[in-house]
Amino acid sequence: ILHRLRVGKATEEVPVIMLTARSSEIDRVTGLESGADDYVVKPFGIMELQARVKAVLRRTYREDKQVIVCGNIRIDPAAREVTQDGVKVDLTYKEFELLRLLAGHRGVVFSRDDILQTVWDYDYTGETRTVDMHVKTLRQKLGDDIISTVRGVGYKMN
Repeated sequence: ILHRLRVGKATEEVPVIMLTARSSEIDRVTGLESGADDYVVKPFGIMELQARVKAVLRRTYREDKQVIVCGNIRIDPAAREVTQDGVKVDLTYKEFELLRLLAGHRGVVFSRDDILQTVWDYDYTGETRTVDMHVKTLRQKLGDDIISTVRGVGYKMN
């Protein structure tokens, strides 16, 4: 499965954490050398798993400093600019961060909790409606078809 993810153009950058009962050193090395971003052996604590997921997302998210192009939208993280069809789109700080998260992982579905933890930091105490309202605003500014709702799960960039 990991090999198929890594050779697929749309999935080659998807972060992968292997959760397994295989605990030998050779199994860990094989998993990591096969392209896994982390390797967790059962039994594991939920808090440890959450911390590892956050760490992998931080590394993946932070590494994305290059310009991201999604159709007619161009996101320049270094300049903190978004253009659509060559026209600058004014976004708030959080709108930009949300768009960059979704566009940087195009096709990957993020739950509201994942988005809250990544964009608003893990200890944010707001409601998930915050995410919904920011997605609504992005859709108004960029078009309704740019971000999809995956019912019962969250959001993804088309």
